Amino acid sequence: MFRSRALSQLQSRRSQIGAHSVLVGFDGFVDTIVTPVGLRRSAGENFTPIATLAELGQRISAAAGKSTNIELYPRTDKLGGNGPIMANALLSAGARVTYVGALGTPVVHPVFAAMAARARTVSICAAAQTTAIECNDGKLMLGQMRCLDEITYDRICAVMGEAAFHAEIAAASLVALVNWTMIPNMTAIFRAITEHVLPKLPPSPNRIFFFDLADPEKRSAEDLREALAAMAKFSAFGRVTLGLNHKEAQQVAAALGCGEVLDNEAGLRAAAAAIRAKLAVHTVVIHPRESAACATAAGTAWVPGPYTSQPLITTGAGDHFNAGFTSGQLLGLDPEACLAVGVSTSGHYVRTGESPALATLETFLANWR
Repeated sequence: MFRSRALSQLQSRRSQIGAHSVLVGFDGFVDTIVTPVGLRRSAGENFTPIATLAELGQRISAAAGKSTNIELYPRTDKLGGNGPIMANALLSAGARVTYVGALGTPVVHPVFAAMAARARTVSICAAAQTTAIECNDGKLMLGQMRCLDEITYDRICAVMGEAAFHAEIAAASLVALVNWTMIPNMTAIFRAITEHVLPKLPPSPNRIFFFDLADPEKRSAEDLREALAAMAKFSAFGRVTLGLNHKEAQQVAAALGCGEVLDNEAGLRAAAAAIRAKLAVHTVVIHPRESAACATAAGTAWVPGPYTSQPLITTGAGDHFNAGFTSGQLLGLDPEACLAVGVSTSGHYVRTGESPALATLETFLANWR
C-alpha cells in the first residue's frame, strides 16, 4: 500500500529536513477569505451562503443590464500568495527558509509577521490584495496586484544586494520561484538567473528548482511557452520540477501541443509524461483535487488523495501540496512517496487550516479516511 511505503520512508528521513535551506519568491498577498451570502436572516452569521460557484455565476449573469448586490461575509485576513503560503508550509515542515517577495513597505504587513519571525524575509515592494470567495466547489480569487509590476531582478538586487541574492541561491537546496502569471517580469527574472547568476555559482546538480505557474489563463499561449522554455533552462544547473493543478496542466498541454489532460489515473500519468518529455525537465507533477501524478525519467507515479467535500479552507491547498511534494524531494523520497506527502500536507491543511509539521503529517498519512 502506497501510504505505508511513504510512511516508512518519511519516518526514517524526516529528521534531515532541518539541514536544508530553501529560497522562495517572489509574490505576496493579503488574503481576505469571504463567504458569499445567499439569503440573510439576521445579523452576523445568520445567513444561508451561496453554496457553489455556479450559483454565484447565475446571480452575476442575472444582473446583466440591471444591477445586483452580493454581500461577501469576511471570515479572516491571512497570509496569502503562492510563495508565502508555500514558504510557511515549508517552515512548518522544518526547513530553513529565506523568503524574498512582496511583503509590504515600509514595514512588513502584520499577516506576514509570524512567517517573518521564523524565516529570513526580504520585502521588495508592497503586498498585493486578494478577496477569496470560497464556495463548496471551488474559489474565486479577486486580486489587486499592480504592486507586483515592481518585482524585477534589478529591484531584488537593489533591495537585498546582488551578492546576497546570489549567496542565497548558492546556499539553497531548493529554489522555488512561483506565481509566474501574476508577476509580469518573472520570465525576465528567470533569464537573469540562468544567464547571470547560476553560471557563476559552484555546480550543484542535486539542487531543486521548483516552478508553479498560478493559473496562466490570462496570459497568452506565446507568453506561456516563453516562460516554460525559460524554466527548462534551469535544467543545466539542477533538477527542475514543474508543479501544475489540473487546469494549469490543461493550459500547458494545450500550449505545448500535448493533447487532452483527463482527470483520471491513466490520463494524469500520460499528461505528466508528455509535458515532461516536451520540456526535458526532471519532474512534472499534476495535482487535481482528488489525486496526484508525476513523471520522471524513471516513469510515472500516481496516488489518490484524502479528498473532503467539506473543507475548512481551500485557498492555499495547492501551495501546501507543493510544499509537501518538495519536502519529500529534499528528503530523497521516491516519487510515489513525494506525492503521498504532498496530498497529505494539502489534506491536513484544508481540514484544519494549519500547516503540519512532519511528525503531524505522519499521523495524518497513517490515518486519513
